[in-house]
Amino acid sequence: MRMIVAAVGRTGSGPAGQLFEDYRRRLPWPLELREARAASGGGKGPEREAAALLKGLPQAAFVVALDGGGEALTSEAFAARIAAVRDRGTPVMAFLIGGADGLGDAALARADMVLSLGPMTWPHLLARAMLAEQLWRAASILSGHPYHRG
Repeated sequence: MRMIVAAVGRTGSGPAGQLFEDYRRRLPWPLELREARAASGGGKGPEREAAALLKGLPQAAFVVALDGGGEALTSEAFAARIAAVRDRGTPVMAFLIGGADGLGDAALARADMVLSLGPMTWPHLLARAMLAEQLWRAASILSGHPYHRG
């Protein structure tokens, strides 16, 4: 199964981007990063960003929206969800990360799952690194690797 992280903003070469890349390189499956430009000004920013995040996603993708109001899972439960999606033969799993004002309604409506990284608010660049680490942890759990000690 292939994975996509579609996120608002540019990672750049700072520490958060380096951490994301470190975990991405460790993954046993391909992970593509698609970055959308942050919308400036006006109340329609999240909707414009949502359209950009959704553009080009495969129709058959299982879409996970990262949102503070979503379901908080343990690492084991997250790994089990990934395995269930994979085992159904889904070709692509896509994760959507919004900008400063969160995800627009279109992104949330398209989502097959809404996931929370916890009750705290995280910068969207750090959320990418946290997601990549949890994907690596899920891969470790599914393969029986000792990385995860939950």
